[in-house]
Amino acid sequence: MTALTEFAPAKINLALHVLGRRADGRHEIDSLVAFADVGDELRFESAGEFCVTAAGPFAHSLPNAESNIILAAWRVVSEIAKARGRHLPPVAARLTKNLPAAAGIGGGSADAAAAMRGFLRVAEIEVDDDIREAALSLGADVPVCLLGKACRMQGVGERITRLDNFEPMHAVLINPLIAVPTSQVFEKLGLAIGEKHGARLHNLSDAAAWRNDLTGPATTLAPVIADVLAALENQTQLRFARMSGSGATCFGVFENVDAARQAESHLSTVFPQWWVRHTVLG
Repeated sequence: MTALTEFAPAKINLALHVLGRRADGRHEIDSLVAFADVGDELRFESAGEFCVTAAGPFAHSLPNAESNIILAAWRVVSEIAKARGRHLPPVAARLTKNLPAAAGIGGGSADAAAAMRGFLRVAEIEVDDDIREAALSLGADVPVCLLGKACRMQGVGERITRLDNFEPMHAVLINPLIAVPTSQVFEKLGLAIGEKHGARLHNLSDAAAWRNDLTGPATTLAPVIADVLAALENQTQLRFARMSGSGATCFGVFENVDAARQAESHLSTVFPQWWVRHTVLG
C-alpha cells in the first residue's frame, strides 16, 4: 500500500448542555461542536504486523499499547472488513501527538476517528451508518470526530446534525497542562440515574445563550480553569470565552484574526507554562 496520512483535529464544544442522566447511566447532552485547524496526525504504512508508535510533544502522555484507542479502532475496522468480505492488511500506524491528553478537546476520540478513516481507506470501505454506529463503541465523541465538521451533537453523541452554514471563528485555545479525567468531572456533577439537569439548546446562533454545564465541576477539580477563563476574558475584541468539553482546555473566540493572534502572543508570553494556540474553528 502507499503510505497515507489522516489529520485528527481538536474538537471544541462551543456549547455543552447536560440534560440529565439516563436509565443506562450515560449522560444526555446537547452540544455545538466545531473543529480546530490544530491537531494530531496519523501516518499509515505497510508492515509485517500491526503496530502503533508515537512521537510529538505529548507522546509521553499516551496509555500503553494494550489500552491504546488506535489499537481498539484497528480491531473494530478489522471486524467490519471481515464481515464485508474485505481484507485489512497489517499496517504500522505512526501518531504525532500534538494535543494535550485529558484536555476536553477530544484528542483520543479524534485519534480513534482518524485511525478508523485511515484503516477504512486501506480496506477500501466507505463510511456509512453502520460504521458510525461502530464508532460509538469506541467512545461518545468518536462519531462526531469521524465527521470532523461543525455540527450539533445530541443524545450521548450518536445524533449528529451537520451545520452547513457555520461561519468559521478565530479563536485561541489554552490548556494549563493539567489533566482532568472526564469520568471524574461527571462524577463531580453528581447526577443520579434518571435525574434531569439543564435545558437544551434553543438558539444555535446566540452565543450568549450557550453554556458548558461541566465548567463548575471541572473547576472544582482544577481551580486553574478559572484563571484561564479570566485571562481570556481580559483580552480585547473577545466575543466570548468558554471551557471545552470536560476541561481543562478553554477557548476564546475573537472578532478577527488579528485580535486572536495578538491574544495568543500576549497570553503565551504572560503564561509560558500553558499550552496556547491560535486556531480557526470550523
